[in-house]
Amino acid sequence: MKTSIINFIANLDQFGKKAVRFGIVVVFLWIGGLKFFAYEADGVVPFVANSPFMSFFYHHPAEYKKHQNTEGELIAANREWNIENNTYGFAYGLGTVLVALAVLIALYKVAPLPSMIASILIFIMTLGTLSFLITTPESWVPHLTDNDWGFPFLSGRGRLVIKDIVILGGAIITMSESAALYLQRKKGQIK
Repeated sequence: MKTSIINFIANLDQFGKKAVRFGIVVVFLWIGGLKFFAYEADGVVPFVANSPFMSFFYHHPAEYKKHQNTEGELIAANREWNIENNTYGFAYGLGTVLVALAVLIALYKVAPLPSMIASILIFIMTLGTLSFLITTPESWVPHLTDNDWGFPFLSGRGRLVIKDIVILGGAIITMSESAALYLQRKKGQIK
């Protein structure tokens, strides 16, 4: 392989940082926006209901299994239960927070300190999301008829959650980059 190609690849780190920041912004805007739709709010119920840190947001967290709509399904009685359970109120609040964090991450050149704080919050939120692997039984393949169940066999929900390890790493990158920009500008003001 030619040295020029390897040199090019070796200098992709700054582009990589921009790609990570862009990825976090897109994911948080998109997922945050989807929290305003019932199917997405319904999808997070098992995570929130089983979390010792979040279940208090719901009025009846222990009853969720009897009232689940699968994606694309609408059972009116389940929708009504989710309204009464505060499923959608919680989702709207979470969606608002996710969109706000995405905007702050995007505006790091304009507001590096708020962007750094947003990155810290994303880091903390990601730790919370990863805790769902421990607290949410639906994160693992259930024991039905197959021999492959439980740990380490991640269900669809579990596979969704495990990917947050990448966001955790990305939050460290955006946090560091925003902090460095803030310090650089602060140092420039002192002179």
